Amino acid sequence: MVKYMFLLYGGPGDQLPEPGTDEFERMRAEWGAATGAMERAGVLLDCAPLQPPAAATTVRVRDGETLLTDGPAAEIKEHFGGYTLVECADLDEALKWAATLPAAQVGKVEVRPVVQVVAPAEQPAG
Repeated sequence: MVKYMFLLYGGPGDQLPEPGTDEFERMRAEWGAATGAMERAGVLLDCAPLQPPAAATTVRVRDGETLLTDGPAAEIKEHFGGYTLVECADLDEALKWAATLPAAQVGKVEVRPVVQVVAPAEQPAG
């Protein structure tokens, strides 16, 4: 099994429904249905929306000094709005699940395999 991160993006041309509208509530129900199906299939590991880019703080460390900047790390038209983490047999299965998310209909879903990092074996003393 391979872990995949679905990176959910939106931009200025995307038609996102306004909170509180019937369309917004339909989209929330579609999210619930999609993530519920992933959960029942045993592939969903985690998912969450993010606050808007204006809520971000960017951290950089240069020459031992921590520098903080309000806002996102990069100025781009599209913004990263949330994520879904799944574990699937292969990329084809992950792509099928990504297509079920409402974000694929109103924005974009980038599907990326997660690098599996193996901890180094403990070395015997001496």
